[in-house]
Amino acid sequence: MLDRNSLRERVEIELAAFLDRKVADLGTIDPDLTPVGEAICDLVLEGGKRLRPAFVYWGWRGALDAVSHDDATDRAANPDRDDDTVVRAAASLELVQAGALIHDDVMDRASTRRGQPALHVRFADMHIENRWAGTATGFGQGVAIIAGDIALTWAQEMIRTAGLDDAAITRVAPAYDAMRLEVMAGQYLDLRGQVDSRRPDAEALAAAWRTARYKSACYTVQRPLHIGALIGGTHAPEGPLLKTYSEYGFALGEAFQLRDDVLGVFGDPEQTGKPAGDDLREGKQTLLVVLARKRASANARDLFQRLIGRPDLSGMDIDQLRMVIEGSGALAEVEVLIAQRLDAALTALAEGAVGGEPREVLEQLATTLTARDR
Repeated sequence: MLDRNSLRERVEIELAAFLDRKVADLGTIDPDLTPVGEAICDLVLEGGKRLRPAFVYWGWRGALDAVSHDDATDRAANPDRDDDTVVRAAASLELVQAGALIHDDVMDRASTRRGQPALHVRFADMHIENRWAGTATGFGQGVAIIAGDIALTWAQEMIRTAGLDDAAITRVAPAYDAMRLEVMAGQYLDLRGQVDSRRPDAEALAAAWRTARYKSACYTVQRPLHIGALIGGTHAPEGPLLKTYSEYGFALGEAFQLRDDVLGVFGDPEQTGKPAGDDLREGKQTLLVVLARKRASANARDLFQRLIGRPDLSGMDIDQLRMVIEGSGALAEVEVLIAQRLDAALTALAEGAVGGEPREVLEQLATTLTARDR
């Protein structure tokens, strides 16, 4: 059995081995495809918190307490075999994340990702260096769409070939499919919010919560835990284990996204790997932004509406928007909401069907994710 630190190392090893094979496969189609595979590989291997694989693995470990005695005895006889299979299956979620990030950077017109040029920028630069026909921007964005699709295809292949038995694959498939659909739905809701900031306050707040739930809460925590439990043999959707994971995952996932929203405005670029205030340039209608607009004075609201969503915002403009957000009380309110959602997640664990080391690790993850600076 793995601990938290050795799990991350094993995920890295599995990803590197799988991607090495897949990049080579792309090159056999045509050598011109090799840079695309290498760019995906660089994104996956050069950063990331590995949260989703962690939640899959510890969701599985939590489920082991609920399996039959015969299954437990069989696993105890060869625990490394099970660990290898589960880690490979869990690592596949990093490829789902890579595909989502590649597409997200195109939609948000982001220039960097994890401190490096975003994939579409990388290929736009290649276009410029080679003096190819057409526009560099169009080429870069087109390659990014293809690369994101390749990453999603590889994710499906990685979990399918991880070594799970047919029964486990059948149990996991609906949750895996739902996870991918939910993150895409959340991304659309995010885009939809950016182009319509005129919604009434109550409607805008409901939309911001809904976006957070689908873009992050389900995708980052809840569904990975479900997938782990289903790999471990859990069957009953309404059973105590999945109920605990649902309540914990939903609350923690919301807190995680709210922290992400705060970092998108107030985060240090050295830590986040993204330019300061990017969420403000993109006009994201996060809960933080919606609350600021609702709570601000009339003059501050006018300034806020005039500036937010402009891609050419200067550093001074960003500072003005930050002052409005902080002065309105929205930042403090979101910090309270994060603390409340963290408390709800920890309460779900304390009162739920998870014990031992899995519970301890899930408690640690909850605290770490809500207090992070990147």
